Amino acid sequence: MSDLLIGIEGPVATLTLNRPDKRNAMNDALLVELSEFFETPPEDVRVAILTGAGEHFCAGLDLSEHVERATDAAIQHSRDWHRALERLQFGGLPIVTAMRGAVIGGGLEVASACHVRVAAPDVKFQLPEGKRGFFVGGGATVRVGRIIGPDRLTEMMLTGRVYGADEGALLGLCHYVADDPMETARELAEQIASNARLSNYFAIQGVARINAMAPEEGLFTESLCTALAQTSPDAEEGLRAFLEKRAPKFGP
Repeated sequence: MSDLLIGIEGPVATLTLNRPDKRNAMNDALLVELSEFFETPPEDVRVAILTGAGEHFCAGLDLSEHVERATDAAIQHSRDWHRALERLQFGGLPIVTAMRGAVIGGGLEVASACHVRVAAPDVKFQLPEGKRGFFVGGGATVRVGRIIGPDRLTEMMLTGRVYGADEGALLGLCHYVADDPMETARELAEQIASNARLSNYFAIQGVARINAMAPEEGLFTESLCTALAQTSPDAEEGLRAFLEKRAPKFGP
């Protein structure tokens, strides 16, 4: 059975990390499968839900693959993670995570590349690499650092501190806390799928990049995004629907 289960229902694809016996620890094969899906997603899919089989989202790297690795190979492995998670964050599909249990190390790095994060009350966020002689390599210094700030990230990495779901929500590690994270994730995914495709695309592609720019360049880029969105057929339909007091019917 595949390490990544894929189910498609209408415009929503559900991807399940399927290594429950290892708390869905990420091996290289699973990372490749995940990356390949977001590189060329099915044409009719507009939103993805990412979750984990069993009681955990993802407990990080499968350390059995990392007992011996030369320095140059370790650099390449980290860069492979960067490329894979870049495809998640900027591949064009909004991704909603439904998380339970462990969201640790590489699992938190995967979650931070997603766009809407839903956590069960039992979720534990942690970056314990320092306790094993490692350093994060899947983008945590950038993505998690932007979410919680570099000062708090440094403390989290130095101490191995664990944040629960409610603390994580206050910090931005998750956006929602729900007893049934899959149910909430499906509701959110359906809502997102009903948006205009170009609006979703610019939310994914624009916001993170604009916030990495100088203010002047960011504001100009925002103007380009709004001009392209507001002159699209979907924007015309959205305005007509508002004036006619009905739900819009956006294009495929």
